[in-house]
Amino acid sequence: MANPTYSIPGTAVAPATAAVPPALAPMAAARTVGEVLAQSQVMAVIDELDRDLIGLAPVKARIRDIAALLVIAKLREQLGMAAAKPSLHMCFSGNPGTGKTTVAMRMAQILHRLGYVRKGHVVSVTRDDLVGQYIGHTAPKTKEVLKKAMGGVLFIDEAYYLYRPENERDYGQEAIEILLQVMENQRDDLVVILAGYKDRMDTFFQSNPGMSSRIAHHLDFPDYSAPELLQIADRMLGDGSYRFGDGAREVFDQYLRRRIAQPHFANARSVRNALDRMRLRQASRLFADRDRPLTRDDLSTIEASDILASRVFDMPAANTQPPSA
Repeated sequence: MANPTYSIPGTAVAPATAAVPPALAPMAAARTVGEVLAQSQVMAVIDELDRDLIGLAPVKARIRDIAALLVIAKLREQLGMAAAKPSLHMCFSGNPGTGKTTVAMRMAQILHRLGYVRKGHVVSVTRDDLVGQYIGHTAPKTKEVLKKAMGGVLFIDEAYYLYRPENERDYGQEAIEILLQVMENQRDDLVVILAGYKDRMDTFFQSNPGMSSRIAHHLDFPDYSAPELLQIADRMLGDGSYRFGDGAREVFDQYLRRRIAQPHFANARSVRNALDRMRLRQASRLFADRDRPLTRDDLSTIEASDILASRVFDMPAANTQPPSA
């Protein structure tokens, strides 16, 4: 007996996890790449991606390649040339904190501006949002998520957790089957991006060839280098109206080089967590001097001492124990 076909109507639903960008005017007939770019304003999104994300050169280059493919496909369509709509489902593989969610949001904007999705929103989910805990629970959960994502992008983080072959009573396979059918039958109205660690995603695709065959674009997100992470820290501090004091930036560079070598390092996410703890130490330092008037410099400056208090500096550089601060 053939599996049933699931059709998810694109009706109005609750707001998605990412805001829907404003709709653009319908694209007029274009004959040049420049005309398509001018009408769609897609280069503004690509330039924003270049400006906002440090590093990730191979990812940015691949995004530009995909945008070029979509622009040329749009020109072919407007000239009446027979061509199948490009397959747009993707896999973003890499370690945590390498910008996968941010790039997914920019990709949704590019797809929307070029007319490949109706809304351009992103619905970000994990296994728990798709898989139920008892018989008959998974299909409604998965279809509800798909309904919310229609017209935009469904971003499934740590997608390999959907497949648990060691548990015969697991319902993840049911969610995968529904996803596969919708990815094939309604690919004109939904783009699915699977994300997670590269080795686990490779294993997932080997175990699920049907899913692998539907993924047209694989983007590998490299880890950030220490200098790139230092630039990210500068930007995060600046966004919060903070700055490094004298010598503090050099100390934070030492912190990063030690922390990268330790387990559970999550790139930009770990940088953000480290800065949060340093702001906490700065606040405690200022709080202790209750009678001194505080200046803008006092309130905005992270001193070297706020960084050196981290337990990372109490451990040998090659220590394998994860730090708690």
